[in-house]
Amino acid sequence: MFFPLMHAAAALLLAAATLAMPVSAHADMAKVKQSGSLKVAVYKDMAPFSSEAGGIDVDIAEALAGKLGLKLALLPFPAGEELGDDLRNMVWKGHYLGYGPADLMMHVPVDRRLMAQQDKVEIFAPYYRETVRLVRSKEAVPRFDGLDSMLGKDIGVEKVSIAAVLLLGEGDGKFRDHVRIYPTAVDALRDLKAGKLAGVLAHRSEIESVVGADARFDLQQVHFQRLPAQGWAVGMAVRKDARDLAEALQKAAAELTASGEMARIFAKHGVQPVAP
Repeated sequence: MFFPLMHAAAALLLAAATLAMPVSAHADMAKVKQSGSLKVAVYKDMAPFSSEAGGIDVDIAEALAGKLGLKLALLPFPAGEELGDDLRNMVWKGHYLGYGPADLMMHVPVDRRLMAQQDKVEIFAPYYRETVRLVRSKEAVPRFDGLDSMLGKDIGVEKVSIAAVLLLGEGDGKFRDHVRIYPTAVDALRDLKAGKLAGVLAHRSEIESVVGADARFDLQQVHFQRLPAQGWAVGMAVRKDARDLAEALQKAAAELTASGEMARIFAKHGVQPVAP
């Protein structure tokens, strides 16, 4: 049976592309090795994971680079309007302002829907499960029987955050008059410790890193209909064709977990590791 000329040409092109894919992935890994450095993109101002002072993602990135026999080259970047923008700018294309892409991007949600939408990005190696929690002052709110216990009390949230959206919209806005907006969750948590707030709604990692084991405060799980009760996993991302690099990083991350180094990195920053 003979294929029409167009179909035959298409078949040959597909076969050639398929044969080329492993070579491209291997070439990418060889290029990283040759450079001597692993370029890792981390978010700016995402304490305790990444900031000017370092963080969990920075330490994990350094440990991964060490496992590959490479130096770490950090590429901090500001969050875009959408995650797709960040993946485009930092993983597979580069920013129009001239920076990026990196070899690896940290702190990417490991979500099936997101992964299905990304044909140029490989998302893998989840290393933490994040959740939203409420931390309250026991003095300001001695008894907690659910979020309504906070009615009439000042609650801090970070601007343009999941916590802010959830709290401002909860119960048709019944908490709105007492929601206090802060530049960062860390700022809100510091005011909580100073007695200026009754509570803060934020990521669990943010709360643990600032409040720690301070007996004056209590960490509460609160239910929001629009938020998964189990939170969301975060992992890493590389270009889709960088298979060898992804496999090497996956192996390195597994070794960090098995050796206890991953847990020690979280503990260093006051955060309890939560398996994805």
